[in-house]
Amino acid sequence: MDREAIGPVQKVYTRRIEAAEQGSYIEVPFDMVPEAERLHVSISVGTAQGRTAVIDLGVRDAVRLRGWSGGARREFQIGRERATPGYTPGPLDAGGWAVLLGAYRVPQEGCDVSVSITIERERPRWLKGDLHMHSVHSDGSYTLEENAAIMAELGCDFLAMTDHNTTSQNAAYPRDAAVVMIPGMEFTTNFGHSNMLGVEVPIDDFRSVDQAGVNDKLRTARERGAMIVLNHPHCDYCPWEWEFSDDFRIVEIWNGPWHEANRRTLDWWDEQLRKGRRIVAVGGSDMHRPDPYRKHAHPTTWVYGRSRTVDGILEGIDAGHVVLSWAPDGPFVSLACGDRIVGDAVADDSGRPPVILTAERLREGDAIRLISDRGVEREIAVSAADGGSAVLEWHERGRQYIRAEIWRKFEEVDRVLLAAVTNPIYFEPQEV
Repeated sequence: MDREAIGPVQKVYTRRIEAAEQGSYIEVPFDMVPEAERLHVSISVGTAQGRTAVIDLGVRDAVRLRGWSGGARREFQIGRERATPGYTPGPLDAGGWAVLLGAYRVPQEGCDVSVSITIERERPRWLKGDLHMHSVHSDGSYTLEENAAIMAELGCDFLAMTDHNTTSQNAAYPRDAAVVMIPGMEFTTNFGHSNMLGVEVPIDDFRSVDQAGVNDKLRTARERGAMIVLNHPHCDYCPWEWEFSDDFRIVEIWNGPWHEANRRTLDWWDEQLRKGRRIVAVGGSDMHRPDPYRKHAHPTTWVYGRSRTVDGILEGIDAGHVVLSWAPDGPFVSLACGDRIVGDAVADDSGRPPVILTAERLREGDAIRLISDRGVEREIAVSAADGGSAVLEWHERGRQYIRAEIWRKFEEVDRVLLAAVTNPIYFEPQEV
C-alpha cells in the first residue's frame, strides 16, 4: 500500500443554520474510514458584520456520543488512547459518525458553519521517544505534564514514565498530552532494576529480597501483559546482580550520556548475539531532574511501529524494529534487506538481496561501522562530500547477523562516542 493510499482523509462541509433552528441539535454526517488512528475536527462560524453566533460542538460515533464541549471549544481531537478533555478516547470504528452542532444562539439572518474533518489513518512509520524517565511520583522533579511538554517540544512521539516501584503516575497521565504516554514502572530492587512497560499495574507489591521473589514479580508482570526491559545492567552504582536468565529479551544498552558502563553493556550484548540470542537493544535517558549532561530523549529510541499508539510502539519494540541515536536530532541509521528491516530475519540463500544501510544527519569525520558476529565488517569515514547522508550496500553471506553503528567526535567533551546504533538483521542458514 503506497503512502498516498494510507495518508490522512480531509473533508470540509458547510452547513447553513437558520434562525428558526435555534435550540436544535444538527448533525453533519461523515464516514469514519477503516484503521483510523486519530480524528481532528474544527469549526468556524461566519455571520454578517457586527453579528455574533454561539454554536456548540460535539461528536457521535455509530453507537454513542463521544464528546461534547458546548461553546467552549472550536476544535477537538480523539485518538485511541488520548483525547481533548470532554471527549472520550478509544477505538475509531469505521462507519457512520457525525459532528454535532448545537444552535445555541443564531442571529436573525442565520449563519454559516464550516466543519473541517481530518482523519489520520494507521500507518507504519518510524516514531521516536524515551523509554525511561521519572517524575514527582517517585524521585524526579518534573511533573507528568512537564515531561510530556518537553518531549513534545523535542518533536518526540512517545515517552514511558517509569517511576520507581509505583504506578500512581499511570493513572494520572494527562489526557490531552501531545505525545503517546506508555504506562510504566521501574521495578527497583537492591540488586538491579528493570522496566515494566505497557500495563498500568504490572505488579501489586514490588518487595523482593531473593531470586525466587524477583522471578515471581517478573512472572506476574508478564502474565499481565507487561514488556520487561533489563535496565543499565552494568551500571557502576545499581547493576543487575540477579540472574541473567533467558527471559530477558529486551535490554537497555544505552542509559543516559554515553559512558563506560554503556560500553560494557554494548560488549555484553554483542557477546549474546554471537551466542545466538536475539536480544532487542533499547535506550533511555533515565531523566530525573535538570542536569547539564543528562537530558530528555538522550538517547532517543526510534521504533518502527504500525501506529502511533502504545500497542503499535510496543509491538515494534518486541519485533526488534529499533534504532538508537544520541539525541532526537542526532544521526539516524537504518538497515534493510529487501522488505525486511532491523529486527527481522532473512534467509541467507543465493537469492538474498544485499543489505542496504541508509544514514542521515551525519557529520564530517563520523565513522560508520557494519558489524557482524565476525566483528567489524566494514568501516567508512564520512567526508564533507557526502552531504550529511550515506547509502551503503553489503553483500556478504555466511553471517549470523549484521548491525550498524555510528561513532562521532564530540568536541565539547573531546571524546569519540557512540552516536547511533541499530538492532541487527538476522540471517537464517539456507536449508539443505
